[in-house]
Amino acid sequence: MFQSEDLDEKSLDFLVQALESNNLPGFDYLEFKRAVLQLQEINLDEPTAYKSAVTTAATLGITKEKLLETAGYYRNLIEKEMGQFNEALENQSKTKIASRQHEISRLRDQIDRHKAEIERLNNEMGDYLNQVNQAENTSKQEAEKLEKAKVNFEKTNKAVLLQIDKDVENMHKYL
Repeated sequence: MFQSEDLDEKSLDFLVQALESNNLPGFDYLEFKRAVLQLQEINLDEPTAYKSAVTTAATLGITKEKLLETAGYYRNLIEKEMGQFNEALENQSKTKIASRQHEISRLRDQIDRHKAEIERLNNEMGDYLNQVNQAENTSKQEAEKLEKAKVNFEKTNKAVLLQIDKDVENMHKYL
């Protein structure tokens, strides 16, 4: 439904599913968007596709204003999804990264205590250092994974918002 290169497919699917699950009854922006895309698939130029889709909408009693209003509704829905995504990302960060950081801190304290008995505890201290390295690597990997998810989602979210804005602009322009 929304097209752009280099979008994260998982994020796009999630956003489209959010739109679909909150689809208003009757003909509105989403149905209008589908109609425009279908008309463009049969090689109608963009202005003609928009005009044809709005003509179809008019036969159902749908006005340009109603299309703009429902486009705004879906735009707000996508923005709300971004807020919820950021909140979930923050929670994931707290649970995955903070717990790892706490574990790292705990292990470093234990290492410091054992340094006083370095001769007797030399083997045990080596094990703890390995655990610290593993925890740091895991923490770094989780942080990179979360950052990548954030970047992908933000990029996809922005592209969807831009597409909606373009459609609204085109509705103003062509209708």
